[in-house]
Amino acid sequence: MIVASDGSGDFLTVQEALDQIPNDQRERVVIYIKNGVYKEKIHVEKPRVSLVGESLEHTILTFDDYARKTFPTGESYETFNSYSFFVGADDFTAERITFENSAGRGSLVGQALAAYVDGDRVTFKNCRFIGHQDTLFTGPLPPAPMQRAHFGGPREGYPRRNVRQYYEQCYLEGDVDFIFGSATAVFNQCEIFSKRRLGEEDAKEFPADSIHGWLTAPSTPEEVRFGYVFHDCRLTSDAPAQSVYLGRPWRNYAKAAFLHCWMGEHIIAAGWDNWNKPESESTTVFCEYDCKGPGASSEQRVAWSKKLTEEEAPSYSIQQVLAGEDSWNPISVD
Repeated sequence: MIVASDGSGDFLTVQEALDQIPNDQRERVVIYIKNGVYKEKIHVEKPRVSLVGESLEHTILTFDDYARKTFPTGESYETFNSYSFFVGADDFTAERITFENSAGRGSLVGQALAAYVDGDRVTFKNCRFIGHQDTLFTGPLPPAPMQRAHFGGPREGYPRRNVRQYYEQCYLEGDVDFIFGSATAVFNQCEIFSKRRLGEEDAKEFPADSIHGWLTAPSTPEEVRFGYVFHDCRLTSDAPAQSVYLGRPWRNYAKAAFLHCWMGEHIIAAGWDNWNKPESESTTVFCEYDCKGPGASSEQRVAWSKKLTEEEAPSYSIQQVLAGEDSWNPISVD
């Protein structure tokens, strides 16, 4: 199946191609997407689908919904209706594609997800995720919202299950909590770019001594050993020095680890933020091992974070983190 916006393929839009997959399809379906900007809100809800772009820079799936947008009823979209791209099926893969939410910065529009990924054994290779606040959500949802009666969005009311995701040689860009959620997810050889935040509509700069962002906001379930694990990644930014945290706990049992990563000077010396939840300091597992760069010094890290020992680090290998009962190894996926 070939998608081409210029009419040279089988379908003009990605969603048209996805809709043609039979519900009882058992073999993997590969959809090739030619270069182009595809402005569509996309849903993948059938298993064993692969999307392959012609080129990373020029195969762009984009939309511009956002949390402060309202339905005709006057109800706000909130975070989980704001996505551009949704994966709600297992064994999905994507390669050489840019996933974007073009709504703009959070100070104007609120949260705006480029991708909402809620499937098991999901793999992204050589992809880009572009947004501002809440760029990538790795499902499932936490058990309950903290401030509203409902989360909203495509997974409201669904049973929660633990899922695994793998991101290899990807580029992820945003500012506030731009990688967040409950999945066990490995980011291998990725670039994590923290955007400099701007002010309100006049676009005045945030002060250099203000917080410009948080890379992660995990909501790892208590019974799950691993949350986010970053291997050999580069943490880059155009934000001021000492203005970005590695993460903060969206829920109290949040887990995140950085191993063999390079960290730029934008990373705050304390490393981690408790999100005004002092009780989480005894339940989170935020750790680092053998990281380099001006933001990697452990001398001033918060006391409740952890520096892994040489004996502990191997347990965070990609294979062990993602194996599960079915011994899934995404590195071997062709």
